[in-house]
Amino acid sequence: MRKLIQLLFLLLAFHSCQYFEKEVPNEKELLEQELKKINWDEVDEFPSVLQCDTIKDAEIKRQCFFDYMAQTIQERIGIDTLRVEYPEIDTINVKITVNPDSSLQFETLYPNDSIALADKTKIDSILTSRLSDFPKVEPAIKRGVKVKTQFVLPVIIKMEK
Repeated sequence: MRKLIQLLFLLLAFHSCQYFEKEVPNEKELLEQELKKINWDEVDEFPSVLQCDTIKDAEIKRQCFFDYMAQTIQERIGIDTLRVEYPEIDTINVKITVNPDSSLQFETLYPNDSIALADKTKIDSILTSRLSDFPKVEPAIKRGVKVKTQFVLPVIIKMEK
């Protein structure tokens, strides 16, 4: 009986060794699967400014950031020049790029043929000069890495009273 148990144990031991053999996954296949899982159109954390850093809720923090950017740009470019020289313009769309190194780029987007080329150049130069020393903005984060983000922000220049 004892020999039978030993023989049974020995057969079981040899037979169970195959369960320890696992195929090593292909590195490229794993990478492809992981890249497919990533949503490249969204970030984990939106860009932020110092005034919004204490907010914990992501959606409120995002809104705080956009409100801060719009208000700061309005204050800087709407002071006098654009209101006086271009009274017909009440809102401009500004494309903002936040780079991973915290640098900012501003570009004015115009509706087709709404403003003459010379006026566009002048408005762009005003925008560039007024926004050259913009407060520091922390870049967006995707999977723990700072990334470049772009968004278009409508900026109101002239408010109706």
